[in-house]
Amino acid sequence: MAKEDYEVVIGLEVHAELSTKTKIFCSCPTEFGGEPNTHCCPICMAMPGALPVLNEKVIEYAIKAGLATNCEISRDSKNDRKNYFYPDLPKSYQISQFDKPLCERGFVEIDTEEGKKKIRLTRIHIEEDAGKLNHDDYGRGSLVDLNRAGVPLIEIVSEPDIRSVEETDKYLKKLKSILEYIEVSDCKMQEGSLRADVNVSVRKFGQVEYGTRTEMKNMNSFKSITRAIEYEIERQIDVVENGGKIEQETLRWDEVSGKTFPMRDKEEAQDYRYFPDPDLVAIKLSEEYIENIKNNLPELPESRKERYLTEYKLTEKEARNLTASKYLSDFFEKSVDICKKPKAVCNWMLSDIARILNEKELESDEIPFVPEQLAELIELIEKGTISSKIAKDVLEKMFENPESPKKIIEDNGWVQISDEGAIKEIVLRIIEANPQSVQDFKSGREKALGFLVGQAMKETKGKANPQMLNAMFKENLK
Repeated sequence: MAKEDYEVVIGLEVHAELSTKTKIFCSCPTEFGGEPNTHCCPICMAMPGALPVLNEKVIEYAIKAGLATNCEISRDSKNDRKNYFYPDLPKSYQISQFDKPLCERGFVEIDTEEGKKKIRLTRIHIEEDAGKLNHDDYGRGSLVDLNRAGVPLIEIVSEPDIRSVEETDKYLKKLKSILEYIEVSDCKMQEGSLRADVNVSVRKFGQVEYGTRTEMKNMNSFKSITRAIEYEIERQIDVVENGGKIEQETLRWDEVSGKTFPMRDKEEAQDYRYFPDPDLVAIKLSEEYIENIKNNLPELPESRKERYLTEYKLTEKEARNLTASKYLSDFFEKSVDICKKPKAVCNWMLSDIARILNEKELESDEIPFVPEQLAELIELIEKGTISSKIAKDVLEKMFENPESPKKIIEDNGWVQISDEGAIKEIVLRIIEANPQSVQDFKSGREKALGFLVGQAMKETKGKANPQMLNAMFKENLK
């Protein structure tokens, strides 16, 4: 039986670190980095007698995430103890939420080839992050760093509605975009601010019950998630096709070998022995409190996309690509506010800037220059100071050293030649050197004009004004 005979079923548990200044149950800072065990106190180190106090900002941010993902907000919630032993969990339990989460029954809408699709959310709940184990390269032991212990998280749990690797990628990117827009998480995957547990199972088409699922833990890159799911799908189908049985287990994805390896049996809720945390009071929310958060939600990616279609006359694809990243979208708007050329800014951002980011393997928030500099570059093209070709070279330089475009042009002698006498001299010289192309043009072959203009641009190293070249060639070829 072929792979096409199987349906893939995927569900995700996404953990996002919240951008609060202090931890969820104490006043320790949450910023990334720092010397090991310098951002911790008796509470996040689980010293005897230390009592947690809930950070109200965590509740606000979780509700924002719930409202932005169409969830119902619980007016009566609580914290629970999730019991398990691991060296980076000093209390031997994690404060989380079990049967009464803050947010339930939401959805995130993604674009598929068949149209819009809603990925349902089971819940969004708050919890504390664990510490981090630093393993010795030579196998002599591990050291515990509790700087991350107690950093506030929201866990966003989807229903098993995802049916492909492509849908997984779109769902994760849409979710990341929403969290960035409402400014509750910086979503820096390389720092672990956004990571996902991926549940995968397969079943034959027509089968009603789900197949046995496996879970891949703590994945923090879109590329790794894609590769891991593709491998796990193949592995599970091979096992089933050869008469084997899929074991319900937690897996580790190895980036080097491109394979998954068993870690332990998959835990169920009863394994964690949840019970209400006796040190924390219940969370009671008023209608006024929730309504106030709802009324102050910032613009979301979908509504911003619609605005770009009408306000800036962008295409659906352009608007969707720009608004996928809040940083990219904000960069676009700031540039447009200065140069008033939305189409030009869009073209530069989605073509040359996107290409360079991809080549250098950078994220959009790692663009080294500011919107004012992109606007300046576009204005220099509009004024005829430089050609579009030279502008591409300037942009490359801006990525290497983010100086003013004007300074880069002056330092490299790239000012466009727009002197009529100088242009005419170049045109006449090119005409004289290319009699066959001249004859071709006179015979009605329009492509010959492009060749001649290209030769002139080559001779001037892209500095000649292309509009003046075109006009002068036509005039002198009559």
